[in-house]
Amino acid sequence: MTAWKSALATSTLVAGLGLTPAFAATEIQMFFPVPVQGKLSNEMASLVERFNEEHPDIVVTPVYTGSYDETNLKTRAAIKAGKPPAAVIMSANFILEYVINDEVESYDGLIEADGTTPTEFMDNFWPALHGNAIIDGEVYGVPFHNSTPLLYYNPRLFEEAGLDPENPPVTWAEWVDAAQKLTKRDGDTVDQWGFMMPGTYDYLGWITSALNMSNGGQYYNPNFGGEVYYDTPTMLGALDLLHDMVFEYKAMPEGVTDAKAVSSAFFAGDLGMMILSTGALSFVRENMTEPFKVAFVPKNVRNSVPIGGASLMMPKGLSDEEKAAGWELVKWLTSPEISGHWSRFTGYFAPNRHAYDLDEMKTFISEHPDAKVALDQLAYAGPWFATYNTVGVRKALEDEVQAVLSGDKDPEQAAKDAQANADALMRPYVEATALNYTN
Repeated sequence: MTAWKSALATSTLVAGLGLTPAFAATEIQMFFPVPVQGKLSNEMASLVERFNEEHPDIVVTPVYTGSYDETNLKTRAAIKAGKPPAAVIMSANFILEYVINDEVESYDGLIEADGTTPTEFMDNFWPALHGNAIIDGEVYGVPFHNSTPLLYYNPRLFEEAGLDPENPPVTWAEWVDAAQKLTKRDGDTVDQWGFMMPGTYDYLGWITSALNMSNGGQYYNPNFGGEVYYDTPTMLGALDLLHDMVFEYKAMPEGVTDAKAVSSAFFAGDLGMMILSTGALSFVRENMTEPFKVAFVPKNVRNSVPIGGASLMMPKGLSDEEKAAGWELVKWLTSPEISGHWSRFTGYFAPNRHAYDLDEMKTFISEHPDAKVALDQLAYAGPWFATYNTVGVRKALEDEVQAVLSGDKDPEQAAKDAQANADALMRPYVEATALNYTN
């Protein structure tokens, strides 16, 4: 019998005799989303079960909380109810708003109690991830699984269209050309689309920000949570590209398409190119019946994409014992071994740089070179959109992009309306901070 099992048996016996046990396990919850396609929920439950076995003084209950947006809502509800989870796998760009609202614990004290500094601790993670994790000089999020958008494409369809599958489009001009060549029509019926991407909430804002960034722009002010850049030349160029893909080049379907429809068309061999998260890599590998490749998101002015994915966050309102237990879980989940395991299972890249020093990861990258593309793209990655009222401000743009994709608005009007709506949503924060110079 192992030492911890012996201790547990002794504790149970003592309790049965009506005496006070030597220790009582600290019970905590962890909220987690499943934001991309794939069977992640069962794997997360298995990981937590393993953690509980290795840490007999802690009992973690994993709670599946839906999408990133749903996880955000449920976490806020738990905080207000006075029953916060000790750890939340939270969309990395939501954490700023928790800091603004004073609803999240800084990890700095826990890191320093372990005998290291926040700077030394965060050095374990890719520099591109620091922007959404370190706020006002303190660590509020520990990167757990992260992504960049990728261009997925079908080499067979490239060859049939006279394109070189070893040289995917690098520029927007090449992208438009390839999309047109990959589109096949029989009269008014489209048998094969050149390009598709998700047009639903969250995914759409992320991809649109990637296009804006690759057009030389910024999506938001990373130093102030009340400023976004929707009505700008760079954003207008991104919206023009999407509009023209649909209505001028007719290489992309009209309207709002969800991720399932996009991937289903790709799996069926009816789609030449798509943009999805690198977090969908394992899902695509499992379901694609013919070879596929991935590449950087094409650029107009520069290579640039936003980081996506989630960090582990600790809400306020926990006891010292719950904080300590939550911190042990966070460190374990973001260790090189577990970080690497989760990366191989999901397709997300491992945020802990040292995961790639392990033999398992070296072998995996050798066998799956597509997993290295997102790592290479990290050199051109920046923080993920984060503001006051992040979801509402993001949707202010997404609503307008959807209107463009549906033919209900022209790009210029959509950009103006998106800016006006976002500004209205951020106004309370702006008035309380940037426009408030009195005590």
